Amino acid sequence: MADILISENIRGAAVDEMSQRFTVTFEPGLWKNPEELRRRIGEYRAIIVRNQTEVNAALLEAAGRLVVVGRAGVGLNNVDVASATARKILVTSTPDQNAISVAELAFGLILALAHKIPAASYDTCAGNWNRMQFLGTELYGKTLGIVGAGRTGYLTARRAQAFGMKVVAYDPFVSRDNILLSELSAELMPLDELLAVADVVSCHLPATQKTRGLLNAERLKLMKPSAILVNTSRGEVLVEEDLVAALKAGTIAGAALDVRASEPPKAGELEKLPNVILTPHIAALTHEAQDRVTRAICEDVMRVLDGKSALNAVNRV
Repeated sequence: MADILISENIRGAAVDEMSQRFTVTFEPGLWKNPEELRRRIGEYRAIIVRNQTEVNAALLEAAGRLVVVGRAGVGLNNVDVASATARKILVTSTPDQNAISVAELAFGLILALAHKIPAASYDTCAGNWNRMQFLGTELYGKTLGIVGAGRTGYLTARRAQAFGMKVVAYDPFVSRDNILLSELSAELMPLDELLAVADVVSCHLPATQKTRGLLNAERLKLMKPSAILVNTSRGEVLVEEDLVAALKAGTIAGAALDVRASEPPKAGELEKLPNVILTPHIAALTHEAQDRVTRAICEDVMRVLDGKSALNAVNRV
């Protein structure tokens, strides 16, 4: 019998240290074979995953010894927390450890869209010098709309303040008296109102039943024709077909997506548009963030196996 199974590519000093105390099986490609994973999960007391291993009811039912699921990251789309709770299996995650990296990429994409940096670079590397073709837009004095005012949204807004931007926010779970919003001098407002006033919309929402498809054709029509949209949260919150139509029609000026509804996505119309920046879900992929995430999830898993309380528990068992 073994202690911990790692079914995705999670490495680092923290994993090495954990391996000195517990029996750790490292199989970064096991998530691709759900049947094999289900067959073997009964051997382990803990599993550590990223966002690709489907920790669903069927897997948890087969996990007779499992006491903790460690999700190295923020989202819980791939973890059936309700089923885990019913089986008294603790779920732990890393809610804040990659927030700085995500905020930095979000703002980098905002700058890249506003100043048309990728298109200008591509054109110049092709041997051209078309200066006036890439006339950009200043961020100074513009309004940033934060959709989802959690830790990452807050950090993105902090960076916007350094550029002289005004901040407005939408989050149904945040009070108007929230101290972080007060620090930002940010006005909390309904989503439709935010979309109408923002020059830049940055999305920082989880994928839930209420947020899936939240940014659809009707809501995109509320945005300014000069506005840009950035999504570094979850692809499911945006209806991609509606975004393509809005970009083609000039309903909005541009979009940058680090996340997609299906990953990896099939190439389509979005990839052909000149006013789009696409990156392969890299917001949290910095050396520093991954070190913090790995250390935090390993620490929590070890604490649980030692009979202690997790520091970042998602559920109560």
